[in-house]
Amino acid sequence: MSKVDWKKDLANHFENVRVIELCQKETVDQFDQFCEFIAEPAFEALTEELDQYRIRSEQVKTKGRSIRFAICFPGLKEEQFHYRIALPKNAVELRLKLQVKARRTPKAEYQTTDEDFMPGLFPFKVLRMDKDEVVADVVKHFTSFCYGALTSPD
Repeated sequence: MSKVDWKKDLANHFENVRVIELCQKETVDQFDQFCEFIAEPAFEALTEELDQYRIRSEQVKTKGRSIRFAICFPGLKEEQFHYRIALPKNAVELRLKLQVKARRTPKAEYQTTDEDFMPGLFPFKVLRMDKDEVVADVVKHFTSFCYGALTSPD
């Protein structure tokens, strides 16, 4: 019968916890880099473009957690559309989540969808994205919602 080496098991456990915590910290740092160098410039470019159509927008960042871009109804201050990229809690790699919230009228309830951010994008490629890819994704989700709202039978 082999001898149980519980001290080694315990040491391995604490080393594994240390590695996981290190990966989580690095992932939060990478997410903050993604926000600073890709998402924020993308949202700023989109804000400039929307200004030409007299549509207000804003971005809100929660460090290490999420970044959100909101588009207001044309000519109004009420928000119509939210595009929120989030880092899941305890993430050990940049597999980001996307939440889209939108509503047809300022008084309507938001319709919310949760999905993967850029499905098929490998975590190691997130920091290599171009800001225009993010802008294009926001525009795709926004226009898709608007067309759906405009042509819906209800």
